[in-house]
Amino acid sequence: MGSYIPSTASQQEEMLKQAGFSSMADLYRDIPDDLKVKGGLDLPEGKSELEAEKIMRRIASENKIYDSVFRGAGAYQHYIPAIVKSVVSKEEFVTAYTPYQAEISQGVLQSIFEYQTMICELTGMDVANASVYDGAVAAAEAVSMCRTPKKRKVYVSGAVHPDTMKVIRTYCWANGDEVIKLPVKDGKTDIEAITDTDVSCVYLQQPNYYGIIEDVKAAAEKIHAVGGNLILGMDPFAMCLLPTPAEEGADIAVGEGQPLGMPLSYGGPYLGFMATGKKLMRKLPGRIVGETVDTEGRRAFVLTLQAREQHIRREKASSNICSNEALCAMTAAVYLSAMGPEGMKEAAKQCYAKAHYLASELEKAGMKRRYEADFFNEFVTECSDPEALLNKLDEKGILGGMPVENGILWCATELNSKEEIDSLVREVSA
Repeated sequence: MGSYIPSTASQQEEMLKQAGFSSMADLYRDIPDDLKVKGGLDLPEGKSELEAEKIMRRIASENKIYDSVFRGAGAYQHYIPAIVKSVVSKEEFVTAYTPYQAEISQGVLQSIFEYQTMICELTGMDVANASVYDGAVAAAEAVSMCRTPKKRKVYVSGAVHPDTMKVIRTYCWANGDEVIKLPVKDGKTDIEAITDTDVSCVYLQQPNYYGIIEDVKAAAEKIHAVGGNLILGMDPFAMCLLPTPAEEGADIAVGEGQPLGMPLSYGGPYLGFMATGKKLMRKLPGRIVGETVDTEGRRAFVLTLQAREQHIRREKASSNICSNEALCAMTAAVYLSAMGPEGMKEAAKQCYAKAHYLASELEKAGMKRRYEADFFNEFVTECSDPEALLNKLDEKGILGGMPVENGILWCATELNSKEEIDSLVREVSA
C-alpha cells in the first residue's frame, strides 16, 4: 500500500514540523515503550495486482455455492433484477458514507430521500431515517427511542431472532435498562405476560423467528394501555401482504433491509430500516434527508432533523450513530423502484405459496410441523437428528433449513421452484 499513501515524505516532515514534532517517533512519544512494536511488523513482501487476484480467486473457490437454498432465519435469497447492480455500481454512487456537503451531493441525497419515502410506503409510517447498520441495530436503537427517566423496563418477545435479542440486551445493559423476555406459547408471543405498568416498550417480530404471524394488534392494545410503545420488526416482503405496522398500531417499525436487493454475500453488508410516526420522529437516530428549495426556488435536498448531541454534546446523546448505510440504502431504493408495488406483492405471494407447498410436502414425507399457527414463508418441523439430515442434503448441493432445538426452521422464497422443492422432499423421504 506504500504507493497509495497520498502524502510524500517531505510533506509528512512539513506537517510534523508545523505540529511541533521533530520526527514520526516524536509524534508517538507519549506512548509507553512497552506498548510499541519493536522492529516493525512481520509482514510478507507486497504482491502485484495479478498475484493478489490469483490468491483471492483461489480462496474464493473454497466457498460452497448451493444449487438450492431452503434457509432464511434473518437473511433471504431473492431474485435481484440486473438493473439494480447496474445502477448502484456507477462510480458517482459507490460510497458507503453519508454526504455532508448538500450543495455537491444532491444525487446521493435524493436517492436517500427516495429510499426513506419507500420505507414509509412499506410501513405506513410518517417518517423514516436514512438507515442504520442492520436490522438488529435498528431494533436496539428503537428501544433506546422509547426510554424515559421513569420507564426503564423493556419487554422483548422470546420469539425474536436470537441475534436481535443479543443486541437489544447489550444496548440495555449499557444503559441500565431491564430486559424482560416474554414467553412463547405454541410458537407465538404470550401477550398476556405483559403486566408491568412501568415498561417503556415491547419489541415483537412479524413474522417471528419461527415464521409464525403474531397478533400485533393485541400487543399494541396491551402496551398502549400502560403508556408504552410497540416496536415491530417487519420482513419487507411480509409487509406487502400483511397489514402495515401503522395499521397494526405499532409506534416504530424496524427491520432488516437485506431482502431489498442485497445478495446474501456471506453475511453482509446489510442495512437496518427504521420508521415512526410524528410523535417520535425527533428521537430517530442518525439522520433524515429532507426536501426543500434552493435560493432560486428549485427542488433541493438537505440533511435535516439531526440531534446535535450526536455530534457535539455526546454525553447527552441517546444514540452514537452519526452515519448510515448509504450504498445499501440506495440499493434498496433501486430494487424497490425496479420491482414496483405489484412486483413486490407478486414475489411475496410466491414466497407464501411455495413455503406452504413445501410444508405440506414435508408433512407427507413424515416431517410434522411444530406449530399449527399460520405462517408467511418460514416454518419449523420436528426432526430428531437435524444435523444428519442437513448433512445429507448438503452432499446433494442443497442448503437445508436452520437447525433449532429438535427441529428445523425451513424457508422458501420465489427463487425455489417446484422441482427444487420436490427434489428436497425426495431426499428427505429416502
